[in-house]
Amino acid sequence: MIPVAEALERILTGLSPTSAETIALPEAWGRVLARPVAARLTQPPADVSAMDGYALRAADASLGARLRVMGAAPAGHPFTGAVGPGEAVRIFTGGAVPPGADAILLQEDATAEGDHVLVNEAPRAGRWIRRAGLDFAAGTELIPASRLLTARDIGLAAAANHPWLHVHRRPRIGILATGDEIALPGEPIPAGGIVSSNAHALAALIRASGGDPLVLPIAPDDRDAIAAVAGAATRCDLLVTTGGASVGEHDLVQSALGPQGFSLDFWKIAMRPGKPLIWGDLRGTPMLGLPGNPVSALVCAVVFLIPALRRLSGLPAGPVETRTALLGRAMEANDRRQDYVRAGLSQGPAGQLIATPFPVQDSSMLATLARADALVIRAPHAPAAEAGSPVELVEFSSLGV
Repeated sequence: MIPVAEALERILTGLSPTSAETIALPEAWGRVLARPVAARLTQPPADVSAMDGYALRAADASLGARLRVMGAAPAGHPFTGAVGPGEAVRIFTGGAVPPGADAILLQEDATAEGDHVLVNEAPRAGRWIRRAGLDFAAGTELIPASRLLTARDIGLAAAANHPWLHVHRRPRIGILATGDEIALPGEPIPAGGIVSSNAHALAALIRASGGDPLVLPIAPDDRDAIAAVAGAATRCDLLVTTGGASVGEHDLVQSALGPQGFSLDFWKIAMRPGKPLIWGDLRGTPMLGLPGNPVSALVCAVVFLIPALRRLSGLPAGPVETRTALLGRAMEANDRRQDYVRAGLSQGPAGQLIATPFPVQDSSMLATLARADALVIRAPHAPAAEAGSPVELVEFSSLGV
C-alpha cells in the first residue's frame, strides 16, 4: 500500500489541463481562464466627477464666491469648452471634468441663482475627481490565467471591453459502474442486488467541480462487457470506474482492460475507507478505479478526483483544503492507514468549531455520509485523542459537495 500523499502526487503528475476554447462573456462564470485578461482601454478614460455638483477652479471658489455657469457635463456628454476664471460647469457623477477645472463643488454646498452658482463651502483642489486610469490603464493585466472566474471577474472583464474569453474546456469524465448486482434507480433490482448510487453521486460531484460527466451503461462482471463499455470512454479526459477494484475483482479488471492497452501505475492506498484504488492509463486515457463501496467511492473521490478535476480544469492542484477543529468526542489510536472519519460540525460555547465523529463508521452507510459535514483526517498511527483535541478535517461545504 502506498501513502495517500504519494498516490495523489502520482495522479496529478499524470494529468494535464484541457485545451482552450473561446466562449461569450455571459457564459464564462465558473470557468477557468486559459489566457490572462488585459485591459483593452483605460478606465476611466478621462478625469470624471465622483459626485453631482459644479466643476470649477478651486482658486475661484472661496466661501461666498459667485460664479457664472457656462453649461453642463452629464455622464456621456462632455462639455465642449473650457472653464475659465470665475466660471463653473454643472456636472454629474461620471461626467468628464472639463479642461481648466480642478475641483468639484458639491451641489449640497452650493446655491443655484439662475445662470450663476453661489459657493457655500469652498472645495479643495482635486477633491471628488476620479483621475483617468484610476481603476486600470490600457494594457494592464487584470485577471491572471488559471483563475476560476467569479461574478466580479466577469464584471471586470466586461469593463475592460472583452466580449469573449479564452477558457479551459470543461473536462469530460467518463463514469463506468461495474457489477452484476447493481441496477439503476427505478429499474428492477436483481435477486440479492442493490440500486446503483455511485454513478449518480460521482456525476454530481464532477459537475460541482467544473467537469462534464458522461455516465456509461452499467457493465456486468464480465471481461468482454467491461472492455466494450470502457472502450467507449477513450475520448474522455479521464475514465472513472467504480467496482472491480478489490482483491477478488482486481484480476477481472486487469484481464478485461489489459488486452485493450491498460497500463497499471498503482493499486491499493493506505487509507480507510478506500484501500482498493486503481490508477493507470487506458490507451492514452487516464483511468481512476474507485472502490465499489458507495462511501469508499465518494471519500476517494473527495481525496483524489476533486484535485484531479482541478488539474484538468487548469486550476492549481493539490490536496483538498483542510481546516482545524476540536474533537467533540474521544477517538482511539489509529492503525497504519490514514483514516477519513465522517463527522458532524457544531459551534462550541466560545465560538470554536467542534467536530464530532459519528459512532458507527461502516463504509456502506450512505445516510451517515449524507448527514456528515466533514471528514476528520487521522494520520497513520495517530495516538488516541481526547475530546477537545485539535484535528484536521475536510469540510464538505467548502467543496460544494
